[in-house]
Amino acid sequence: MFSSFNVTMRTAENALLCHLYMLLLFVGFCQGKDLFFNDKGLLLPESYKIGWMEAIDDDKLISDITIPGTHDTMALYGGPAAECQAWDLGDQLRAGIRYLDLRIFAFENKLYVMHWVVYQHKSFYEVLDTIRAFLSEFRSEAVLVRVKPDLFDKENVEELVGKMIIDDTDVWVKSDMPTMAEARGKMIFVQKSSFKLGIPLLETDSKGDYEVTHIADKENKIVKHLTQASGDCGGDYIVLSYSSGTGIGTLLGMFLTPKKVAEEINPWLDQYLRQFSRDHSSVCFGVIAMDFPGIDLIQTVIKINDW
Repeated sequence: MFSSFNVTMRTAENALLCHLYMLLLFVGFCQGKDLFFNDKGLLLPESYKIGWMEAIDDDKLISDITIPGTHDTMALYGGPAAECQAWDLGDQLRAGIRYLDLRIFAFENKLYVMHWVVYQHKSFYEVLDTIRAFLSEFRSEAVLVRVKPDLFDKENVEELVGKMIIDDTDVWVKSDMPTMAEARGKMIFVQKSSFKLGIPLLETDSKGDYEVTHIADKENKIVKHLTQASGDCGGDYIVLSYSSGTGIGTLLGMFLTPKKVAEEINPWLDQYLRQFSRDHSSVCFGVIAMDFPGIDLIQTVIKINDW
């Protein structure tokens, strides 16, 4: 009788241990994925190095640094088709993001942050305040700011931005590429197309590259863009590549929201970038603009500067 009871208990224990092991595997998998992709709140370890640019040589040009950025930095609202980020601007900066992609709408001589027709609950003035507060605390850092005039009155955006920063000595609006020493503590504006304040920009993406119908095809495009970026780094312009994308608006990828694309792409991107560390390759990729990056992916991008 006791023998039968013991066998039954051992069987139950083994089954419980098996279930616990599978649960741990599942939790570990989910946590591992969150290290590269994150659509939740930001939680930084106590030892996290916020001011990572402190380690960059003063003589290095900003264009010769690999910089983590966000695509549609402020797109936190608008539903699955529109949302590209989960962290607010302050959290992104503290996580290590140093390139901001802002879509700005001018209305009655005021500037608002948009994504498509969705207001992102912030004025451009509030964005500037957040960046200034961060840079006043971390003077070793520089933040690249790209302004994309959006919707109506696009021609008024640059003039209004200029008026808002005219007396700010911690803003760089020249087209000359600054060294890290010149850039520390400053907002570095980036110019392209309808916005002409700041350093020039070279994008590796071609028209329509943001459309994703198959994840594998997107991965191939990213490899192509980063290969081009590695050859163009260190010049008179900032090189920008996107890992972001969406299938919204396409037939084959209609269910691939920006979040779903990032959930698949971000872990892959981390592994792709880590190969250069394994090969001990010295490389620069310029700015890599991402959707929903996790802190480990951001750190992988930053650490490219140490390889």
